[in-house]
Amino acid sequence: MNQIYDVISQNTSGRGLYDITPQLKKWLNDQVLTNGLLTLNIQHTSASLLINENYDSDVLIDLENFFARLVKDGDENFIHTTEGDDDMPAHIRTALTQTNLSIPIKNKVMMLGTWQGIFIYEHRYHDFNRKVTVHFIGE
Repeated sequence: MNQIYDVISQNTSGRGLYDITPQLKKWLNDQVLTNGLLTLNIQHTSASLLINENYDSDVLIDLENFFARLVKDGDENFIHTTEGDDDMPAHIRTALTQTNLSIPIKNKVMMLGTWQGIFIYEHRYHDFNRKVTVHFIGE
């Protein structure tokens, strides 16, 4: 078994879902390993990783609308508001989603479902450069 570590970056322009599937496909194609397990870890506490539908963008809109109702920005019960009304809601959204993903790789292809893609889910309103640690173990 061999291992490859790397970091990919994605600029975000406010709250929303950013499809990083094409970037990961390119990254995998450039590697010497063919089969194994790809592990992703986002290095932030106010953004997360999701595997979800990448065909119908209505799914992403509905997902964001759900979270907007579930975790209100500016809720007066939050005391952690150092960076604004979206600060604590961003941390809660991250806690309710995922910061790590594991995807099997076969012949340099992520074994995702037909309509699945990998997304960074930005929970803040501001622009950020998000970093995702990539670990590929295999042969």
